[in-house]
Amino acid sequence: MALLEVRNLQVHFRTPDGINRAVDGVSFDVEAGQTLAIVGESGCGKSVTAMSILRLVPEPPGKIAGSITFQGRDLLGLTDAQMRKIRGDDIAMVFQEPMTSLNPVLTVGRQIAETIRLHQGLDRKTADKRAVEMLSLVGIPEPARRMREYPHQLSGGMRQRVMIAIALACSPKLLIADEPTTALDVTIQAQILELMQDLKRRVGAAIMMITHDLGVVAEVAEHVIVMYAGRVVEEAPVRQLFARPRHPYTCGLLGAVPKLGSSLDGETARLSEIPGMVPNLKQRLSGCVFAERCASATDLCRTVAPALEVKALRHIAACHYADKEEIAA
Repeated sequence: MALLEVRNLQVHFRTPDGINRAVDGVSFDVEAGQTLAIVGESGCGKSVTAMSILRLVPEPPGKIAGSITFQGRDLLGLTDAQMRKIRGDDIAMVFQEPMTSLNPVLTVGRQIAETIRLHQGLDRKTADKRAVEMLSLVGIPEPARRMREYPHQLSGGMRQRVMIAIALACSPKLLIADEPTTALDVTIQAQILELMQDLKRRVGAAIMMITHDLGVVAEVAEHVIVMYAGRVVEEAPVRQLFARPRHPYTCGLLGAVPKLGSSLDGETARLSEIPGMVPNLKQRLSGCVFAERCASATDLCRTVAPALEVKALRHIAACHYADKEEIAA
């Protein structure tokens, strides 16, 4: 049994203009100790998927359906009190923007210690000592002094480290990281990714990484899910996906990534682009969700939605015309 099993997850939002199908039938597993990346452009449903796992989608206007099973427990069937115990204790999340995620009027030490006291029942002195240890663990210098500082006194990279310290304070079994390197410069991005990999080795947590950056995926993930318009369009081990993508959308994403040394011949190569716009998720889509932007689309693609099919060993894609390999029995 996988650590986390998501089956046919649907998250819809009721709006004045109709039902927005932000996530529409997503299924995947996260194995213990695995780093899984969910990648796709803005608005494809990545963050909503992550928020749904922790039941942080407001109802109404949101509505979650399907199955989310963590260590054999159905998270959608738990009470609010049971779910609060799981949040931060068994499943923790690093949110996208640390400046707005941290409370500006509380010291960073208090914010870490409160998490520890709430979930582990420790006294204030023991929790403060644990908070100092966590700040040291995530590489913040002079942790005892930094404990007394407020978020605005820290750099963006240090605030992100504080968020990771809060998330790991109770040794969760699953860490969800939603765009953990957004708005950070390249050097700090590399440090944060290296830190997460190091902490994964130390505490043994599985990591679910939400990102639109394929460079991040290549750096830290073992398995990757590609989402488009609220659906999974491709899933494979990272190396396999980069070596031979099967879905036209994945090919488009990879084609839009700058190549190191591509201009050394004296000519600057123009990056490829995916034409068109993401479909309106408030309308029922018939056929392939990517058909209107796909150069290879046929009438079949526009009328019949392709199912996720095995195209190679551990590699699935939702495309009628994706290459398929013979798999030995």
